[in-house]
Amino acid sequence: MLVAGFPAGSFVANCYVVAPAPGEQCVIIDPGQDAEGGIAELLAAHRLSPAAVLLTHGHIDHVWSVAPVCGATGIPAYIHPGDRALLSDPARGFPLGPGQELFAGLRFTEPDDVRELGDGTVLDLVGLRLTVDHAPGHTEGSVTFRLPAEPAGPGIVFSGDLLFAGSIGRTDLPGGDYQTILRSLARVCLPLPDETVVLAGHGPQTTIGAERRANPFLAALTPASGPAKGL
Repeated sequence: MLVAGFPAGSFVANCYVVAPAPGEQCVIIDPGQDAEGGIAELLAAHRLSPAAVLLTHGHIDHVWSVAPVCGATGIPAYIHPGDRALLSDPARGFPLGPGQELFAGLRFTEPDDVRELGDGTVLDLVGLRLTVDHAPGHTEGSVTFRLPAEPAGPGIVFSGDLLFAGSIGRTDLPGGDYQTILRSLARVCLPLPDETVVLAGHGPQTTIGAERRANPFLAALTPASGPAKGL
């Protein structure tokens, strides 16, 4: 499997490209601000052709480039319905005062083909099998995408802004709620094996085991179900 990524724009939000192997079709996860150039470089370097865009949530730092990327390649975008309105109205994700405009009044639109995600949805795309887990708390429509473990390596979870190395997503923006994100972490993240690789929406990669041991926000949580540790 090929997983490549880069931090996009001034928000430094991680954009990922995932494919079964070089020279294959791929999916793009969270094309943020000014991500088109970085995506084009990865596609060329690994001889990839995009088949879909997957969005962990609707905040502007993760969806800024979704319409141009989808429009240029004619591919669909997948997002949870709880965050779909943010694609065309990203200001709804920020506590703006009367008369304030987001980014000097820039206009954002939905891609032509938007497909909605549900909790437990399994996406069979380009030879990849990704499981969607609805994980509200940072936003109402936040999700994670899980890839299963393989003989050659551990499972991977693209956590968006749910879980970071040493921290969790903020809950002080519209749609956020601290107790809800704690429940999502307990239900979605803690049951995963320790060796599961976490590729977050910001910052470096980590593992579920490392966060279980050292992340202060997980210290008082217990898994909602499943094994507490990996193999």
